[in-house]
Amino acid sequence: MASPRGLPISSFILLTLFTFLPNPATSLRTSFIKLPGSDGSRSSAADTYCESWRLAAETNNAGTWDVIPSTCVDSVAGYLNGDQYGSDYGVIADYALAFAKTVQVSGDGKDVWIFDIDETLLTNLDYYKAHGYGSEPFESNSFNEWVVGGTAPAFEASLRLYNALKQLGFTIVLLTGRDEHQRSATETNLRDAGYSGWERLLLRGPEDQGKSATNYKSEQRSKLIEEGFKIRGNTGDQWSDLLGFAVADRSFKVPNPMYYIP
Repeated sequence: MASPRGLPISSFILLTLFTFLPNPATSLRTSFIKLPGSDGSRSSAADTYCESWRLAAETNNAGTWDVIPSTCVDSVAGYLNGDQYGSDYGVIADYALAFAKTVQVSGDGKDVWIFDIDETLLTNLDYYKAHGYGSEPFESNSFNEWVVGGTAPAFEASLRLYNALKQLGFTIVLLTGRDEHQRSATETNLRDAGYSGWERLLLRGPEDQGKSATNYKSEQRSKLIEEGFKIRGNTGDQWSDLLGFAVADRSFKVPNPMYYIP
């Protein structure tokens, strides 16, 4: 039997085989089956997961957690050191100020806006850079040394909001989980960062030790209401700053993917 164009059948078969065999030089460079991550898919999948985890944490859907996932350290670091973190903060501050402008401030000093301090008015990012961006368990002694050092800078957006609220006539109350023995260092740090004119700085006393942040801050807000204050707004980086009882008319959660305080 003859092949097309009169080639002997044996020659036709050999020619066909060589036509479809891969070039050895090419096969060394190209794999028909891509290994996982060989095209960056593994890194992309991790980044996508970490973005989703951060959203779950910020919206309080992640529940109680102790440290950030180890696979998300680079993602969280990139977020905190990039432009998005500041942009997110700024947008929330803008919404808070827009709400504040709708409040009919009475002028009697009873219209209160509450601020948390850490990761709300002051940023401890330099501390957390040295401690894995929240991937290491919290260590109270080293953090106390940082607090006493008093070098935490202000968030630009928070300082802008803070000053605007004072101009609108709100009474500012600072409600923090810091301890009473840290009062002097905290006041100095706040003033050095540009904050002034707060009505009260409420810190944990001996009777507050062991309480959850939610209960402690709810109790402090309740005491303010009993004194006749009206809590119009509240800004914090933790849901425990905002939830519980005796809550504000409007609460504003600023981002913090580094730690969770119940």
